[in-house]
Amino acid sequence: MNIKKIVIFLFIIFSFFKFADVEALVTPTDDFYINDYADILSEDTEQFILEHSVSLANQTKAQIVVVTVKNLEGNSIEEYATDLFRNFGIGDAKENNGLLLLLALEERQFRVEVGYGLEGILPDGLTGRYQDEYIIPYLKNDEWDEGIKNGYSAFYKKICENYDIDAEDVVVVEDEESEMTLIDAGIIFFCIFYGGGLGNYFGNRRKRKKNKKNSTLSLLIIIISSIFNVGLLGYLFLYPVTMWNSADVFILLFIEVFAYSLCYAFTGSSGGNSYFTFYGGSSGGGFSGGSFGGFSGGGGSSGGGGSSRGF
Repeated sequence: MNIKKIVIFLFIIFSFFKFADVEALVTPTDDFYINDYADILSEDTEQFILEHSVSLANQTKAQIVVVTVKNLEGNSIEEYATDLFRNFGIGDAKENNGLLLLLALEERQFRVEVGYGLEGILPDGLTGRYQDEYIIPYLKNDEWDEGIKNGYSAFYKKICENYDIDAEDVVVVEDEESEMTLIDAGIIFFCIFYGGGLGNYFGNRRKRKKNKKNSTLSLLIIIISSIFNVGLLGYLFLYPVTMWNSADVFILLFIEVFAYSLCYAFTGSSGGNSYFTFYGGSSGGGFSGGSFGGFSGGGGSSGGGGSSRGF
């Protein structure tokens, strides 16, 4: 088999798998803006989204599309959302002002995909914060209509504000519990690192001086620090830190550096424990236009970024 035949064979194989991957995606419904393939939304919620998305597109060419799927067919939600954005052609082809809200039911994940044209008003940090405040608290309790409609309304009002369009009829409900999450976590992290540093400090003093009083105090502080560690594990079980956005992570990094600096200043070594992880997502470019009957995409392409959350 010569090189030319090998190249052709590999191209055919690649095309087959690429075609199979595209086929795994859902296609736009005639309504385009609302695609409830997981069958979890009420007719009222679907009508609310459709009416407001049509009005927004007519005035600004910006398109907000909501898609729910039963599962991701083995793909990551970031990959699925990127391909979906391209194939739907969300947003105007020139302005690329599209927004995709994607819910994967079996994986219990949510993704916000943003076109380049809206990246300035919808950066990754804001899309993550909107999910944490307006969407995820409801989805955790399987309140699909409330979560989708509330999150949609928050993004809708933000886009209307950018285009100077009246959106007073849209109500966004803020979740009080989510507002306290970062504050509680910051306190816990500070206590862990600072408590660990004090434990190191008094522990080193105990080794040097063999002082019984300091030894008892050191042991007490270490026990308290350990309790905070156990408490944090329970806290992370209820409120995963992976759901925080980049701004939240920056705050925690500052706290960590400050606490470790204190530890080093006292002992010459660091103390405490670190358990947090985080991730963010971005998507590539590409575009797709075309009509699928009823409403259709304007040919916008993804690439502005976005954020993902589990629930």
